[in-house]
Amino acid sequence: YYCLPVLKREKHRVALLNAATSGNTRFFLGTDSAPHPAHLKEHASGCAGCYTAHAALEMYAEAFDSVGKLAQLEAFASFNGADFYGLPRNTGTITLKREAWTPPESFQFGEAELKPLRSGEALPWRVA
Repeated sequence: YYCLPVLKREKHRVALLNAATSGNTRFFLGTDSAPHPAHLKEHASGCAGCYTAHAALEMYAEAFDSVGKLAQLEAFASFNGADFYGLPRNTGTITLKREAWTPPESFQFGEAELKPLRSGEALPWRVA
């Protein structure tokens, strides 16, 4: 997958994961799902970005769980952003459960297709 900015080293990925899972209220979820058709991504000057809308919360749960910080996910995903912007918190809920599933290899996107991030790979969390 081609996504910008490119994380140059493992220490950069770890630093981002540590920041997100730290409990610091200045960090909060902001997805940037990039639904570029596969034919526009898979060539020499392809579009940057990954399509993540199909499983963003599940992938965040996996990341937080991988460092033993699952308890921090609710605030990161649901409270910190609203609090930062002075907005009311949503009252609805989403339930995640530990249940393996595999995202499809692709989604129809008009006349084209999207290849989602982690397509064909098992994910350990899913929205109930």
